Formats: sequence, structure tokens, C-alpha cells
Amino acid sequence: MAPKRKTRVSALSVTQRLVQPDWPPFRSILPSSSLSLHEILPNQIITISYFWPSSLCKTYVSFLSSLPLVTTPGKPKKGEAIRVNDRFQIQDASFAKRLWEETGLKDVVIGNVQSEDGLQLNEETRIQLWGGEVVGLNPNIRIYRYSKGQFFDQHYDDSNNVTVPSSPTDISARTTWTLLLYLTSRSSGCLGGETVFYPSPLTKKAAPPEPIIVDLEVGTALLHRHGAECMLHEGREVLAGEKWVIRSDLCVGL
Repeated sequence: MAPKRKTRVSALSVTQRLVQPDWPPFRSILPSSSLSLHEILPNQIITISYFWPSSLCKTYVSFLSSLPLVTTPGKPKKGEAIRVNDRFQIQDASFAKRLWEETGLKDVVIGNVQSEDGLQLNEETRIQLWGGEVVGLNPNIRIYRYSKGQFFDQHYDDSNNVTVPSSPTDISARTTWTLLLYLTSRSSGCLGGETVFYPSPLTKKAAPPEPIIVDLEVGTALLHRHGAECMLHEGREVLAGEKWVIRSDLCVGL
């Protein structure tokens, strides 16, 4: 296995600290009954197709382009993976709550709705899969833009302890799964940029398994386990166009 290179969140720029985005409304969202979890790799990689309609993705790409994105340095600090992209990051509990509750994500994740053609989970397997009772999304919202030539080298995502605002009291939680919402793909002119996972060999002498490649699809949500059980993965180089992603995490109560 390659050395464990972790994602580390750098300090926000002064500009990003002061900006409170006026996020566009979630229009034309499919009802939660139309969404389903599709298992790419058991207990590791799950997708939700058509999570956002292409029209909403296009609206958000236009809006996000107006934010003060900051380019990450090409030379990482010791122990960090090489990441070259433009990003915006903000603590926004209100947007995280909206993304969780107003898009059908909450219903499909906690099992309020189950599609016949998707992953079927009872209460026990659902809690086991997510690592506990999911209470919401990480308020730390990250926006990524990868232009031609930009990429995110092989790395692991850390789990973090966070506070999820709630009523009557806030909830102490930890992150267990990364959430990536793809806003662009080949259909919108983005070539490359696939998310690639590298399973570990079953034994030290065994040949490495074939990588698992998740192609970009406009409006698809990708969930993958992180923390101690995170798989080595990367965001491949963008060959043309722009790759836009909204990032948060599933949070379970402590």
C-alpha cells in the first residue's frame, strides 16, 4: 500500500471567511422516492444518480464561478498529497442543512424511502454501513474547480469530529463518508477528472486489484467511506473543460 497521504484542510483566506454565499434555490429536484443508493463496492463506494438535475447543476456552476476561489499550491506540505485546483471553503450550517433536508438526501440515506432497484438496507445494516446514526452533513462546505491540467493525487480522507447545529441542542458528531456532488461531466465539456479508487491486495504477495473508476456524471452524488477504512483514491487530471464539485461529509452522532 502506498504511504498514507491525508487530506488536510488549510486555513481559509480572509476573503473566504467574509463571504456568505447567497446560494441559489434547489429547483427541479426529483422527489426522494425517485432516488436510490447504488453500491459500486460493498461498504465502500455508493452513488446516487440524478441527485441534481442538469439545469440546477448549470445554475450552480454559473453561481460558483462568481465566488472568490483560491488556487491550492502545487507543492504540498510534508505528508500531504499533491492537489492542484481552485477552491472555496466556508462553514455554512444553513446550506448544509438545506442540502441534507431539501434534496431527498436525508430520506434516501436514513431509509425513509427505498427504491426497488437500489441498495436495500434494514435498520441494522444501515447503521453498520454509515458507521452510526446519520444526523446531517458537515457544515464545512467545500467547492472545487479543476481546470485543464489540474488533479488531486492519491490520498486518503480523514474523519473529523464536528458539531452539527440542531434544535434544541447542537449535536456532537464525526464524519464517516465523503460526499461529492458532480456538477459537470463529458456532456458539459469536461474530459478526464474521474475519481479512481485503489483496493488493497488481499495478501502482501497478491497482485493489486484493478482500480475502480467512477466517471463524472452531471448531477450524480458519490459517497465513499473515509477515516480508518478509507480507500486510497485520486481525482484524475482534467484533460479539457472544467470539473466542478460540491463537497461535504455524512456525520453520525457520537
